[in-house]
Amino acid sequence: MKTDERSHPHASNNPFPQTQAAVPAFARKGAFRQPHYDCREQMDALKLVLYIPGVDAAGVDLEVRGPDLIVTAPRSHLVRANWRALHLESVQRDYRLHLRLGFSLDYDALHAELLEGVLTITIPKKSAVTADGAAA
Repeated sequence: MKTDERSHPHASNNPFPQTQAAVPAFARKGAFRQPHYDCREQMDALKLVLYIPGVDAAGVDLEVRGPDLIVTAPRSHLVRANWRALHLESVQRDYRLHLRLGFSLDYDALHAELLEGVLTITIPKKSAVTADGAAA
């Protein structure tokens, strides 16, 4: 009995015939990568520290959408002529961080500072208001 080559498990070069071809990471996740960050709650504020090397302060965009904070930081795409990377597309991707922080923060009083690739964002907490309208 002759075996059909397409049904033979070793007929293809793909060792996992049931899976599709691998898609590069940058194509799956889009044009951005998530930066490393640290989030600390203080008594009167929330402090975020994002590590975004290679970013100019003028390009950082902070966007508030309801309870979400979206930080977009484009990298400067300068590559030295004598430098090669195997995965250059992942090295050059811009940063984007999307955090759901809630409605208890005063986003209008947000303060951000970028120093040597470290972005520090401080968001004060909203003051609690009692039933009679006075601040607690």
